[in-house]
Amino acid sequence: MESLSGIPTPGTEKPQQGNQCLLKLMSPPELLHSHTLTGVEYCGHISCVTSDWVWVSDGNNLILTDTTGDLVHRVEDSRSGLHCRGFHTVNSESELIYIHRKHKINKLSKDMKTTITFIKRTYTTWRPQCLYWSPSTGDLLVGMCYIHTGTAKVTRYNQSGQLTRTIQHDNTGRGLYRYPHYITENNNGDVVVSDRRAVVVTEPGGRHRFSYTGPPSGLGLEPGGICTDALSHILVYDGRTKTVQMLDKDGQFLSHLLTESQEMGEPRSLSYDVNTHRLWVGSGSWDNNKVCVYRYITRQDAMTDEHRPCPDGEPMFSSSAVEWR
Repeated sequence: MESLSGIPTPGTEKPQQGNQCLLKLMSPPELLHSHTLTGVEYCGHISCVTSDWVWVSDGNNLILTDTTGDLVHRVEDSRSGLHCRGFHTVNSESELIYIHRKHKINKLSKDMKTTITFIKRTYTTWRPQCLYWSPSTGDLLVGMCYIHTGTAKVTRYNQSGQLTRTIQHDNTGRGLYRYPHYITENNNGDVVVSDRRAVVVTEPGGRHRFSYTGPPSGLGLEPGGICTDALSHILVYDGRTKTVQMLDKDGQFLSHLLTESQEMGEPRSLSYDVNTHRLWVGSGSWDNNKVCVYRYITRQDAMTDEHRPCPDGEPMFSSSAVEWR
């Protein structure tokens, strides 16, 4: 069995000086490659480990795969069922964090030999639904549902597994969430949740910023997979239009980034690779176990104005870089 132990831990590589990059959107997105996976029937959720390794799940399976699509490792005790969505994430140590079938939260070591319980199940009436590990704080964000009523909340745990914050209501006392499917975080610390009929965004402390309920067409929204990118865009799959919609950090609709295609089917699950600025997209169509990798952000040399890879420098941003063209 292969192992992740040989993969450098993010942030431990020695930085090189001299390259600064300006990130800009490109249109249309470029399909770089696609993989047909072994071990899943469709791609309900993706968690990137590196540019070559990703964890992928459907309703019954959670597997590690590489860029050939081959099965590298399978987790046998993860949560299963039709409502399993964003139930796994990866931390800075390349460890998998996932929801166990008995509703506790486990952590799988980088060498995939040791599994520990990271957060015990302490409340029998609340069940974790989705997870996201925060690169900026090291905290774990968990979307949870109350099993008897249609209420939900987001909880934040520190690196020791201690509960530090609960986000549940807006400033009027109304519940913010109904059923969190997926959860992520934006560059400014905003907590971004793909809920039943809206994308709900709060500040890190819990103050409600906005809820996005669909584009100006008025068709509404059935949000699925969600992620953010280096330019602070929010990308979300919409089951009504079967598109990936791009929003700015304040919830303004910008474009339909991806649409349903013969190659992809429904682009349901999303994961943004911060190292390569590539977007991993998994097909949510039944019996379409394909993952496609797209490029829609280019890295431009800030000194020469040339479009070329500059992977070692710190990216630079400008107002023109976030406009869709």
